[in-house]
Amino acid sequence: MQRRARGSILWGGFIAVVATLVALVSVALMTDDPTPAAETTTRGSPAQPTTTEPPQTSVSSSAPSGSGAVSDDDPRNDAPADWQVQLDTLSISPEGPRDGYDRDRFRHWIDADRNGCDTRCEVLARQRIDSLPGLPDGGWLSIYDGYSTDNPSEFDVDHLVALSEAWDSGAAAWDDARREAFANDLDSGQLVAVTAATNRSKSDRDPAEWQPPNRDAWCEWATAWVGVKAKWDLTVDRAEVSALRNILQGCG
Repeated sequence: MQRRARGSILWGGFIAVVATLVALVSVALMTDDPTPAAETTTRGSPAQPTTTEPPQTSVSSSAPSGSGAVSDDDPRNDAPADWQVQLDTLSISPEGPRDGYDRDRFRHWIDADRNGCDTRCEVLARQRIDSLPGLPDGGWLSIYDGYSTDNPSEFDVDHLVALSEAWDSGAAAWDDARREAFANDLDSGQLVAVTAATNRSKSDRDPAEWQPPNRDAWCEWATAWVGVKAKWDLTVDRAEVSALRNILQGCG
């Protein structure tokens, strides 16, 4: 009986040792779970794939060196327009007295190249347009008022800067040869074919006193006025300068 009791005690101790070893192994396996934390999901929610954003690159809005592009803050944007440069070079002076003025002192409508077409003829030939609305065979357009015609006799050739205005602005001191060259100047905007009505309405008035009825012509007309005064070194008065600036500042 004592032998049986001792065997039972030994066998029970063996079973207890084995059970203890199994429990320790199970705890070790649970502790060494190889699943990365990033892949662990909450039960009931689908796993979200892990994505890697591409590196962000900074795109400069300024042009590369040497490209020729001008950024918004480039000082070249402050460069004055051509008309402003020309206007700033003109001498500002009150108009002189018209004493001694005579239109005949400005010999005009000469045939300088002796081709049988005088200055008026040359201006009309240059300004003829091959096709105009309502005039498929061409004609002339008066920029002062937008009137068009196929009959050149309806048009005058206007001295943009009137001869008497030139006299008041410095031409009184010129010799006759220079006054003749001015009156027949085909190389600037000084001569323009326009309706007789607008030519007479303008007469010898400057931009402070008169502007073309056709506002679409103001920029071209005022720019040409500045160019003529600059080319011939004629003076401008303060009211004239103010009017020109007001007109031209609205031009592109």
